[in-house]
Amino acid sequence: MSEPKKKKKPSRQQVYTLVVQIGRKEGDGLPDTATGAALMCFASGVDEAEAVRETVAILKQADTAPLDVTGYGTLADREAEGQTIDAEERALMQRALDENAVIVAQMTPFYD
Repeated sequence: MSEPKKKKKPSRQQVYTLVVQIGRKEGDGLPDTATGAALMCFASGVDEAEAVRETVAILKQADTAPLDVTGYGTLADREAEGQTIDAEERALMQRALDENAVIVAQMTPFYD
């Protein structure tokens, strides 16, 4: 007799929208004349603090220099504030959740 399949616990993971400011570092991939950049990221985590920690760790592994992180909450938080989230952004958020990943959705270089 086989054991009954255990029900998978619902994931407590949520996706958070983060904007990370990065400085310059050798091999960071930014344009030569840029002084840094802002990265809009979607990161999964059980809470925003975990999403921030994971994002910073991954960006450091990618040879960038994270300086500051601003959190904008979950999809529900953003919708409650009246923000409009388009289908592409929703798809990236779902991908971050499905893959338990950090997705860099947009990079905006800074110049003097």
